Amino acid sequence: MTSATAPNVTVRVTAVLQKLTGGQKLVEARGATVREILDDLESRHPGFKEQMLGEDGKLQRFVNVYLNDEDVRYTGGIDTGVKEGDTLDILPALAGG
Repeated sequence: MTSATAPNVTVRVTAVLQKLTGGQKLVEARGATVREILDDLESRHPGFKEQMLGEDGKLQRFVNVYLNDEDVRYTGGIDTGVKEGDTLDILPALAGG
């Protein structure tokens, strides 16, 4: 369970994920790392984390996560630290054709 003293982060999700957040585009989550944020989201929106992570516990290759406009793949992955007031954008890639 995430501590109530953990940083509060705004998470923006695309329409694809809004079905899991009850139609909300912006949700608040708590955690000291991106991983903890995903755990917090999963506790309130079951199935959320399954859309983000592979069996190896790493981000699916088609999911892009940005912390304050920085791709977390280049800042420590889902173990990237977050601080109060940060914004996390979660953007699953869309197939085109």
